[in-house]
Amino acid sequence: MSSTHFGFESVDEHEKARRVRGVFDSVAPKYDLMNDLMSMGLHRGWKAYAVLVADVREGQQVLDIAGGTGDLALAFARKVGATGRVVHTDINEAMLRTGRDRLLDAGVALPTTVCDAEKLPFGTGSFDLVSVAFGLRNMTHKEAALVEMNRVLKPGGKLLVLEFSKVARPLEKAYDWYSFKVLPRLGRLVAGDDASYRYLAESIRVHPGQDELKAMMKNAGFGHVDFHNLTGGVVALHVGIKC
Repeated sequence: MSSTHFGFESVDEHEKARRVRGVFDSVAPKYDLMNDLMSMGLHRGWKAYAVLVADVREGQQVLDIAGGTGDLALAFARKVGATGRVVHTDINEAMLRTGRDRLLDAGVALPTTVCDAEKLPFGTGSFDLVSVAFGLRNMTHKEAALVEMNRVLKPGGKLLVLEFSKVARPLEKAYDWYSFKVLPRLGRLVAGDDASYRYLAESIRVHPGQDELKAMMKNAGFGHVDFHNLTGGVVALHVGIKC
């Protein structure tokens, strides 16, 4: 029986999927509010930068993985226009339902599907861009997911991975204090759930750092990979180009 990380715990691989699902079932109703509070609004700038780097054009095909409440999907939909397509996906139905409702409230109807990033139900070479924001660290087999993302991209297509990463050393102590003391309390006060936000802090610490994730993307078949550190490495945007 294979084991993997669930935060700082070592759990069976099948158990991780169930427990991650439970985390996001719990946080879905307050997800957007908590993102604003815990990042002090910075997540909006991180996502806006990702959209800028994506350079999506009218008529293109985009796959948003772990799309959650639909921030990136909505931004991309406005770029691709009526002749393009954005597919909004997530493995968690509660998050996807919240995102779909939010998109509809904004007057945007997108193809929406529950799917596992490790087994994408799309044909090879289907998309110009694949994005995953703050979702890769929750995947059990990150390498398999990256291979799948590469597969569904067209040659020359682009993968964007926006994810929490390894913060610059001078910020480590303050960041650890905020992550383990403030975030769980904020989660308890606002969302009635401190455990899920403790998991969030732990999952960031066991996620691959910038250089390690770059190597993983190269191993998954991306010919060119670079990354952009944001807010002192609190977040990094990795960009991979399919050969």
